[in-house]
This record gives sequence, structure tokens and C-alpha cells, in this order.
Amino acid sequence: MQAFKSKKFKIIISLLGGVFVGFLNGFFGGGGGMVVVPLLIFLLGLKEKQAHATAIFCILPLSITSSIIYITQANLNLNNLLFVSIGVIVGGIIGSLILKKINNKVLRVIFALIMIIAGVKLMF
Repeated sequence: MQAFKSKKFKIIISLLGGVFVGFLNGFFGGGGGMVVVPLLIFLLGLKEKQAHATAIFCILPLSITSSIIYITQANLNLNNLLFVSIGVIVGGIIGSLILKKINNKVLRVIFALIMIIAGVKLMF
């Protein structure tokens, strides 16, 4: 699939893709990065590392907004929140440091494998 060259199409694809990713994140409570990364790579032409970093930055305000809504609806499990949050922060730091050193092709394969495994696990 070839990335769009026209700035107008990139803006339209970015907006529509953003709405779709926001819907998925709000509906499923996460997973927006799994959609936004391929969108950034294949439709907007970003390199893998750039797409992953951009996705994280895009997901941040989305996660904050979704979190506020989940808190107000009392859909938050506070028993595990602290420990999972600590793990996520540590993992995020490690992942971003490794991202700087990993080859784009290797990153693409790892990302694809994780998506496949997650999809299969959800089905069964």
C-alpha cells in the first residue's frame, strides 16, 4: 500500500483515522496504538520508529480523556491500579530506550507478531 502524497488527503486520513482510533480506545479501553501505527506507516508514509513514537504521543491525550470518563463511571479497578501503573511506566521507559537501538525491519516483525498473538488470544 502506498502512502498518500497530497497534504489534503493526509489531513483527511489523519482526522478520520484519529476518530476511528479514538472510538476503539474509548470502546475497548485501549488498543489505539495497534491501529494508529499501521495507519501512520502505510497511509501517511512514516518510518516504523517515527510511527511508534508518534502513536504514543497521540494516545496520551486519548488515554487521559478515556481515563476521566472511566473514573466518572466508576469502571476503574483501584486494587491493581498502582502496581500496573508502576509496571507500565518502567516498561515504557525500557521500550522507548530499546526503540532507539532496534532496526526498523525487526521492529515491524515484532509488532506484527504481537498483533497476531493478541488477535488469536482474543478469539479463544
